[in-house]
Amino acid sequence: MQYLLMIYEPEKVWTEMTEDSRNKMFGEYMEFTKSVKASGHFKAGDALQPTATATTVRVRDGKTQVTDGPFAETREQLGGYYLIEAANLDEATKIAARIPSARFGSIEVRPIMVFNP
Repeated sequence: MQYLLMIYEPEKVWTEMTEDSRNKMFGEYMEFTKSVKASGHFKAGDALQPTATATTVRVRDGKTQVTDGPFAETREQLGGYYLIEAANLDEATKIAARIPSARFGSIEVRPIMVFNP
């Protein structure tokens, strides 16, 4: 079964890190990504640009509204994701716990709904 591991963290954590700390964290992410690929669980994954680059689109009464910024102000922002293959939720949460940002943010684990045409 596929699961989306959504990485939520306060953006300010990254901006307040020293360059050495940021480089160390990036290294940890590279190691995690390498290991999840080697184990065969990895399907896809990417980091997202900061929320300041976000654009939100809504359609109300047939009119499109485009606004700058994220959908909602929150303490933690979606910073990236991994799409994985795992046998079950237990295995998916164990993989999610190894994501470096789980130490100061949160990882939402959500099963993918597969539609068969």
